[in-house]
Amino acid sequence: MYDLIIRNACIVDGTGADRFAGEVAVTDGIIAAVERTDVGGVSGDAKRVIDANGRLLTPGFVDIHTHYDGQVCWDKQVTPSCWHGVTTIVMGNCGVGFAPVHPGTENALVELMESVEDIPGTALHEGIPWGWETFAEYLQAIDTPYTMDIGSQVPHVALRHYVMGERCYDEATSDDIADMAALTTQALHDGALGFSTSRFYGHIDKAGNVVPGTHADAEELMGLGTAVAEAPHGAIEIISDRLQNEAEQHWIEWIAAKTGRPVTMLVTSNIGIGALEMAERLNKKGLQIRPQVGARPASVLMTLEGTLNPMRQFPAYAEIKRLPFAEQRLMLRDPEFRAKVLADTPKVARFADTARIISAFDEMYVLPTELSYEPDDSDSIAAIAAREGIDCREALMDVMASGRPLLHLIGEYQGDLDVQRECIANPHSVFGLSDGGAHCGVLCDASMPTYMLAYMSRDRTKGETFSIEFTVNKMTQDTALVYGMTDRGVIANGYRADLNIIDFDNLKLLDPEMVYDLPAGGRRLIQKSEGYVATICKGQVTYENGEHTGAMPGRLLRGAQHR
Repeated sequence: MYDLIIRNACIVDGTGADRFAGEVAVTDGIIAAVERTDVGGVSGDAKRVIDANGRLLTPGFVDIHTHYDGQVCWDKQVTPSCWHGVTTIVMGNCGVGFAPVHPGTENALVELMESVEDIPGTALHEGIPWGWETFAEYLQAIDTPYTMDIGSQVPHVALRHYVMGERCYDEATSDDIADMAALTTQALHDGALGFSTSRFYGHIDKAGNVVPGTHADAEELMGLGTAVAEAPHGAIEIISDRLQNEAEQHWIEWIAAKTGRPVTMLVTSNIGIGALEMAERLNKKGLQIRPQVGARPASVLMTLEGTLNPMRQFPAYAEIKRLPFAEQRLMLRDPEFRAKVLADTPKVARFADTARIISAFDEMYVLPTELSYEPDDSDSIAAIAAREGIDCREALMDVMASGRPLLHLIGEYQGDLDVQRECIANPHSVFGLSDGGAHCGVLCDASMPTYMLAYMSRDRTKGETFSIEFTVNKMTQDTALVYGMTDRGVIANGYRADLNIIDFDNLKLLDPEMVYDLPAGGRRLIQKSEGYVATICKGQVTYENGEHTGAMPGRLLRGAQHR
């Protein structure tokens, strides 16, 4: 008698192998049998039997790039990732997190997370219970039941702030490095899955400084790499916009060789394929360099409610910005108000990137209704204005009055996602960059698993699609192995029963929407989906047709996970 049998499924097993018709049996949260239908399927019975009726059966998705470090304190479902087939997440990315921390200095870490990851500070203050100091104590505080498994990394920014205090923006001394290294090794022994650092000039704190550690020298980084090597496990995650520099590549190669562990660097718009070329060169030496690529280029959504609102550049907008959003939309159609906006001299935003994003009308697209995130030139505000014979500001107000988000793709968007597809298809790359839980006012890329299946593997017409087998492998076994999780991501005997039953033909993303469900009424963009018949974590059905069953089989992961 098994606990669960899934019959009549189209199994995509996570390895990249061809799909097959089969059945799966589960006992005690572990896959106990996988049998092909053409040889009779699984014999025996179970406490529960689910007939998949030919639908896809995949492993649960493993999302290795999230920022739920605070949210897991109050949201045990881990939304919105749970709505997109995710059964394991890794947080603590980009060097930011909430431990270690000296009591009384928590606000500094909150402000860094708020600035770098656009998570409302009020929500973090109200929703996080605090009370810990060490990384081990943080893990203990979040070691509770969830709908999925969660794991965390020790963040460089928090380490620097803990060890160096107000000097954390300065160069570290040899004693500082030794202290940070000891804390890193201890955190990995205590259960951290890896170490993360930010060397990205776009990560700015409230005072306009790049975050602590951005300018860390090779001695410090090699010292921390040695600390990882002294622990029994641990991947290394880096965001850097200096990967073209020989010195940057040198210390990354040194750390990868010293540790023998995976090193994953984020592929940002300004480094392009350089990271992939570096991986190809170094992996020939037996290293594990895994450039991390998202489903689409870095992007932002602009709305009246969001963090980026193009109307704020016009002084006249101050007259209506405190009105309810429905009234603001009405005012955007008011001829008198529109005349004021047309006569305005725009204000220049504090940061050059922001100024460009909110004013580049030829790179500001109406979000396609089919949610392709692959707009045509004709979807831009500039093209709409030219087509209708009106000023770009009028076209902008028309779209924002409609409530449809505006999409800006960061970098040089060439009218399609072919370059992004090539990066994802590269055998050295790893899939990531969902940023689940972060950038609450500008995006909801935690929906990427659904996007990858529904659009990049089925609906795309502007270029080639991926096979379902490839996409599933990229989001399951391949991501799991980066963090030493050899127990999941594959549908085979002995693996964890983390599974999705998916109505592939009817799988789709729903429109992004702004909700105010964070602590203290904080706002965030979310996206839901349709087509997930069931999501199963450790053998328990956690979601059926998008609704939570109440099951909470997920737990905190401590270190690498082996079968």
